[in-house]
Amino acid sequence: MGASLQKTILIVEDEQDILQLIKLYLEKEGFRTATAMNGVEALKKVKEDKPALIVLDLMLPELDGLEVCKRLRSVPETALLPIIMLTAKAEESDTVIGLELGADDYVAKPFSPKALVARIKALLRRLERTPVEKTGLYHYGPVTMDTTRHEVRLGNDEVPLTAKEFGLLEHLLRYPGRVLTRDILLNAVWGYDYYGTTRTVDVHVRRLKQKLPPLDAAIVSVKSLGYKLKHTVDET
Repeated sequence: MGASLQKTILIVEDEQDILQLIKLYLEKEGFRTATAMNGVEALKKVKEDKPALIVLDLMLPELDGLEVCKRLRSVPETALLPIIMLTAKAEESDTVIGLELGADDYVAKPFSPKALVARIKALLRRLERTPVEKTGLYHYGPVTMDTTRHEVRLGNDEVPLTAKEFGLLEHLLRYPGRVLTRDILLNAVWGYDYYGTTRTVDVHVRRLKQKLPPLDAAIVSVKSLGYKLKHTVDET
């Protein structure tokens, strides 16, 4: 519980009873909570409260959950902020769009508050794991990256990458399953003082796919936002 005491969860839900129920269960587990009842207020609260994770309802007044998610993913400060979407819709289409826009998980209404809290804890634990940073090794199917040796291998064969290709691949491997916008990748790999076009990212992604064929289908272009590396090579 000690770790959760340091974290604020932003609950964005326009149904007061559901919002209070989630708030109650999270605070029982030692989390701090912040709340918003519409999309505009949610964006404001993100800036004010700097939450560790957002529980975001899909159907919201003023700005819906999909638009809130898209806006959060489009700026460096919140591009990697964990988002769990709540949806009451029977259709899967909006849920899929939400995941494509960068939501990390979703929970369908009606839901168990205990199950939602468990999902929140599991997501935070997964994002806190940093064994890669200690070892300097990433494994993705037959691709291995050793950051300490600045080396990438496909099976037993070393694949020469430029410094930018290496940095781009490292960032994708560090955040599998997350939508990384072109701006985020530019800032991470090229630096904040880079003033070229975002098409630079597209060119380097294309080169990575050519040099490492197993990544061709694994690095997915996400609408007009950027790219996502699938969690596993054979993920559908």
